[in-house]
Amino acid sequence: MLPPESGLWQRLEVTIKALVESYGYREIRLPILERTELFKRSIGEVTDIVEKEMYTFVDRNGDSLTLRPEGTAGCVRAGIEHGLFHNQQQRLWYLGPMFRHERPQKGRYRQFHQVGVESFGIPGPDVDAELIVLGARLWAGLGLSGVRLEINTLGDARARARYRERLVAYLSAHRTHLDADALRRLESNPLRVLDSKNPEMAELIAGAPALIDELDPEALAHYEALKGWLDRLGIHYVENPRLVRGLDYYNRTVFEWISDQLGAQGTICAGGRYDGLVEQLGGRSTPAAGFAIGLERLLDLVRSEGRLEESDHPHAYLVMVGPRAEAVGRPFAEGLRDGLPRLRLLANSGGGSFKSQLRRADRSGARLALILGEDEAAGGWVQVKYLREDREQERVALSELSEFLRATIDTGGQSGS
Repeated sequence: MLPPESGLWQRLEVTIKALVESYGYREIRLPILERTELFKRSIGEVTDIVEKEMYTFVDRNGDSLTLRPEGTAGCVRAGIEHGLFHNQQQRLWYLGPMFRHERPQKGRYRQFHQVGVESFGIPGPDVDAELIVLGARLWAGLGLSGVRLEINTLGDARARARYRERLVAYLSAHRTHLDADALRRLESNPLRVLDSKNPEMAELIAGAPALIDELDPEALAHYEALKGWLDRLGIHYVENPRLVRGLDYYNRTVFEWISDQLGAQGTICAGGRYDGLVEQLGGRSTPAAGFAIGLERLLDLVRSEGRLEESDHPHAYLVMVGPRAEAVGRPFAEGLRDGLPRLRLLANSGGGSFKSQLRRADRSGARLALILGEDEAAGGWVQVKYLREDREQERVALSELSEFLRATIDTGGQSGS
């Protein structure tokens, strides 16, 4: 991840951080390594992630450890260990690399980055709606269009058990039409067959029984209330009865934000409710919901149609020619940084002639060259040369340079004198 791309990552991360914290979510920092058993118990031993994708090894103490393939399990483990969930509501977020041994392709990497947003102790559909609204507000803030929301409900455990029986019976009756992956999942995790991307199975999947027909009244009421919240909040959604998600811990609400601009890897944000996970991992029964955003995919979308500024070049490059200019210029540069924390000012180092320093200024991508020679240092002023605009060079007093540069920062480079 090299400059200037790293600057774009930073601005995206700052944008997301400001948004989630404006909703009261606080950062939790999680370890990259966890005990393997944590992911087997939470994600599910018969999921693709645990069966085929985790980076797992035995350490010197004989413990089986895994590079985290997702963040929710570690967040729940940390919350249980430190007593965050007992008679409390928690809104947490985290950011960092995840690891899955997949076939690398555009939008899918073996090391990838996620932002996770999790809420604990809130049972109602209002927080489900809040999580969805967070996504909608982020896409709008990044200038993204054409991102659609798909929602579904998985009901509760008893409803899924009843549905599993009906689905297995249906798929077994059409066994000859199942591909190898679906045949394997038929015995271990039949709901995942509904998530197949094989076009030859699309018609078969479309004819499968619907999970919503098995919902208990409480789960159905939760789903209807969520849709009511989304309607009142003006969030357009598409109901997708085949949306099941790839992790075993989900129940009730599941959702995905999808873009058609990214090809096969079009999901940029996915989440839902996982009310049983805290108890499953040894804590007290705690309602919970959350989502994760894949940052690589989101950045691809931002580059193609967003409005996040890419440049992290300096606002100005300070050219200093002569010993007096050096003596005056470098302390003055520090004063500018004190007064303008957002200023990106690159001061020449390593000496050099006027021409060589000006070449460095141009190569740096700076908007302005601030030229300080012996005469300028003695007179208390600088020459301002515009490197990216067809404008006449200006003379600015050192006492007025701070305000001059403030205008450069605030107007994106269209400086005034």
